[in-house]
Amino acid sequence: HVDDVYLELARATMRMRGVGVWLAPFNFLLSIAFPAILIVYAVTQHRAPSLSLVLVGLCGCITALWAGMYFWKMDTEAPRDEPIRFNRARRKVYVYRFRHNGLKPFSRSAWGARAEVYDWDNLHAEACSIYGAMGSGGSIQTVTLAVLEPGTHKVVDRFHFAHDIQQGEMYWAMAQLFMQQGP
Repeated sequence: HVDDVYLELARATMRMRGVGVWLAPFNFLLSIAFPAILIVYAVTQHRAPSLSLVLVGLCGCITALWAGMYFWKMDTEAPRDEPIRFNRARRKVYVYRFRHNGLKPFSRSAWGARAEVYDWDNLHAEACSIYGAMGSGGSIQTVTLAVLEPGTHKVVDRFHFAHDIQQGEMYWAMAQLFMQQGP
């Protein structure tokens, strides 16, 4: 979106979606399997399972339940788009970032998109090359925006801007031109 006041650029931080929806039911079934195995063991052996076996089963059940809930929420709660809005009138940049906390999968306050506000004059674009764990190896090139402390080169915060160098250069040029000249 672009008008006289702001330019909004679409940005997706999650490129692959839908995997968690398929992993979650598998983990939920796995969380049921641990107690079921202990019950079958107790019935067939005609004695209670040892304490260590019960603790391993309980830990496995809790871990599988937590992983299922986490995978499900990461796939269904995460927004498809986390835009960046460049406001020319106020010289501010509004970054919508999705926050999640794996330790609190049932919490409503620990999950969700929140807007963060930065001054345009404190932003700096950076091209990053990160070695990614892929089948054949290789580097992933991305563009991030660094928020600098006013008057220094000390980085206060960094956030994802684009998945590849070409898109990042294009978006950054568009943002610079918009903030200088308008639409």
